[in-house]
Amino acid sequence: MPAKKRAAKAGAGAVAAGKAARSNPYVQRIVEDDELRENLRTAFESARKAYSRMANGKRPAKALMDDKKLRKELRESAESLREAADSLRGAKRRKKRKRGRGLLLLFVGAGLALALSEGLRKKVLDALFGAEEEFEYTTTTTPEPSQTEPVGTT
Repeated sequence: MPAKKRAAKAGAGAVAAGKAARSNPYVQRIVEDDELRENLRTAFESARKAYSRMANGKRPAKALMDDKKLRKELRESAESLREAADSLRGAKRRKKRKRGRGLLLLFVGAGLALALSEGLRKKVLDALFGAEEEFEYTTTTTPEPSQTEPVGTT
């Protein structure tokens, strides 16, 4: 086959591939969506780093069990791929619930306020158990008369 025909055939194949890519909705989303591209790039880089950590001569199972950085890279890669797949599918993102963190912060703040403020502590105890009654002690017995002479000098 002459070189011109091969080049023409390759060019026609490239044109057809370009048209197919232009009409493919997934390729269009990758081209248009910056966040999707960033997720794919992060997933690729994390997977590449994880592979290089696994290819250090250890058995893969041992590397997975011993290497915390490897597990972190694999987790990051999986999360990025999941986000990219959700974005491609058009799935709605679930909002991360930060209520637990807020409640923890609230309880810690309230505990510190109670520990550090005596006035607040008294108010809370009064609200929970009722106001503290003032108590004045009065004795019903009479004191013994004091002796003016030292004992044993008679």
